[in-house]
Amino acid sequence: MAAELTVHDLIAKHRPTLDQALEAIRTRAYWSPHPEHPKAYGENGGLDMAAGKAAFDALLGTRLDLDQPGTDDWVGGEVSPYGIDLGVTYPHADVDVLLPAMKAGQRAWRDAGAEARAVVCLEILKRISDRTHEFAHAVMHTSGQAFMMAFQAGGPHAQDRGLEAVAYAYVEQIRTPDTAEWTKPQGKRDPLALTKRFTPVPRGIGLVIGCNTFPTWNGYPGLFASLATGNAVLVKPHPRAVLPLALTVRVARQVLIEAGFDPNLVALAAERPGEGIAKTLATRPEIRIIDYTGSTAFGDWLEANARQAQVYTEKAGVNTVLVQSTGDYQGMLANLAFSLSLYSGQMCTTPQNLLIPRDGIRTDEGPRTFDEVVTDLARSVEGLLGDDARANALLGALVNPDVKARLEAASGLGEVALASREVSNPEFPGAVVRTPVIVTLDGAKPDDEAAYMSECFGPVSFAVAVDSTAHATELLRRTIREKGAMTVGAYTTDEEVEQAVQEVCLEEAAQLSLNLTGGVYVNQTAAFSDFHGSGGNPAANAALTDAAFVANRFRVVEVRREA
Repeated sequence: MAAELTVHDLIAKHRPTLDQALEAIRTRAYWSPHPEHPKAYGENGGLDMAAGKAAFDALLGTRLDLDQPGTDDWVGGEVSPYGIDLGVTYPHADVDVLLPAMKAGQRAWRDAGAEARAVVCLEILKRISDRTHEFAHAVMHTSGQAFMMAFQAGGPHAQDRGLEAVAYAYVEQIRTPDTAEWTKPQGKRDPLALTKRFTPVPRGIGLVIGCNTFPTWNGYPGLFASLATGNAVLVKPHPRAVLPLALTVRVARQVLIEAGFDPNLVALAAERPGEGIAKTLATRPEIRIIDYTGSTAFGDWLEANARQAQVYTEKAGVNTVLVQSTGDYQGMLANLAFSLSLYSGQMCTTPQNLLIPRDGIRTDEGPRTFDEVVTDLARSVEGLLGDDARANALLGALVNPDVKARLEAASGLGEVALASREVSNPEFPGAVVRTPVIVTLDGAKPDDEAAYMSECFGPVSFAVAVDSTAHATELLRRTIREKGAMTVGAYTTDEEVEQAVQEVCLEEAAQLSLNLTGGVYVNQTAAFSDFHGSGGNPAANAALTDAAFVANRFRVVEVRREA
């Protein structure tokens, strides 16, 4: 098929956006080219709310053909956490056919150069952005996120993270000049003179192993980082969340064709029920980069066994908030209540352990005992989620039965300060919606330690009574060091306590949020400014996004000759 897009046209179209992204990662200031409000879409060829919903509905019960080589079967089986059988089927690949086909296009992609690759990636992201409403429904009905969260986190925020990865990849590739003239004086003899050419070359095929909860937000950084650095990318979605990434692959393949490149630079690896192809793919010699989000157990397995690949993992941790004192008690309670409730706690950044001195805390409303703080927080959560319509909009649905089982078991771990309740969803009667549970534990009791020192993914939080601030900071340090943390929060009006907590987070490499009482929450991060994870503690070996996330996806090969 003849190219419909020239690289020159794409540079003219997208270079300004790339330049803005480069400036944003330099300054760390707020910036996003992707609107967060649903009503902003529908102009300039994009799908508005009604068209996006219609596009999603039209996908249900269909075969999503990607025209990939090596297709030997059609697989599917996704059921929405809201109770809808999606009925979409996807190509199942014979990887012995698909992987060689993917490698075939890498030479031309490599030779195109960093700028060309960047603007092709930006065109892919622009087309995905135009279909944000369609993608939002796909994310909602595979992850269980409520629509507004699926729209924002699965749409513009995910697209921001993809663009951020492209910007970082571009910066690292152009750090070395394309050519250099090298002259070394030799005294009275003629100087030595060489002409040198430096080419970023891809490692091979990148494998993106998708997650169930945030298929696009967690999938796009690795996908676009590998693609922008010259690698082909094989996307292996979570079997319960295939649709958003399959749509992404379809868009990418179409753009590559129109830009004159091999569409097999991006391909999908859907699997049969129970097939478990991630381990098989991860150890294939063709796979040289792996991006994974999910359980610690499988992340550890990848790091230990996929020795031929550069492995980037975001696993799990025990996120902690230390509460010592506050100048805005009501603001603190409201902020924590929202953080505990958002998406039913099914975020890798949701706080789990709240470390509170057993003697109580100081507040702008006077001293509060441990029991009063926990009771007031429980009331704040109840007030936030008391209306079922609002509760559904914040909680979404439980993504799988394992989360429900953990939630139900949590009440047996300690004294229940806030019981979980069932919320009905009139629009989706099949949805399993539950409010958070808060359980009180004693940080000095060894029997309680097993609970709060283990990740309990879902709407479960532990209010842990600690002996002192020193006890809290030491427990925080041990938790990060042994279990990892994607986020840490602290509330204190004491400068010495603030410095102590900050020092723990600096030494143990954990991202810290201090005294959040407004509309920014500990479990949210902004692309181009915030780092998601640090790569420095057991929760993740990489950060989204920094130079280390992209720089080892390519190598620089030098060709030199005498001038």
